[in-house]
Amino acid sequence: MKKITIADLMSIEAYEVQRPAIRQAIMEHKKTRRVALGPNAMLHFEDYMVMRYQVLELMRVEKITAEADLLEELRAYNPLIPDGNNLKVTFMLEYPDEEERSLALSQLIGIEELISIQIDGFSPVYPVTNEDLTRSTEEKTSSVHYLRFEFDTEMIRAAKAGANWTIRSEHLNYPHSATKLPPDVTQSLQRDFD
Repeated sequence: MKKITIADLMSIEAYEVQRPAIRQAIMEHKKTRRVALGPNAMLHFEDYMVMRYQVLELMRVEKITAEADLLEELRAYNPLIPDGNNLKVTFMLEYPDEEERSLALSQLIGIEELISIQIDGFSPVYPVTNEDLTRSTEEKTSSVHYLRFEFDTEMIRAAKAGANWTIRSEHLNYPHSATKLPPDVTQSLQRDFD
């Protein structure tokens, strides 16, 4: 999958004009990039389109125009775009109540390493986690984790041919799974392997 370049961006002024249409398109696109895992966890599958939008929004909010500053942002966001043999995910634990969230995060230490994606006919794939920094302590886990799932050629071939996907949390305190993902989601994720 292609990475974002300076040429893929636009001026803040041009973006302001196009922002309502771009925002609407992104909201629709993101619907095919999210998978709920039980009642309190969500996987957000990142891609070029989502990351480009994030950079444009950052430029708008922080008034970033200097090329050196833009290149710095691209260095931060481009690693979140899949490379053709992987999926990149922002994994979020969502507990609206602060007390419930605090308790849950203390009981879910290590959950990020126990999330798997399985293509039918193959072993589950577990992620490389939080490559940027450690997000868990001995007392609690973070509510946000960055995951990279690496797939081999045969798995990718099966996924593109329409094999079923199963996503699981194998953490003892959060045993949930998502099976039979909607077709629009699997089709969207299959494009990450191009």
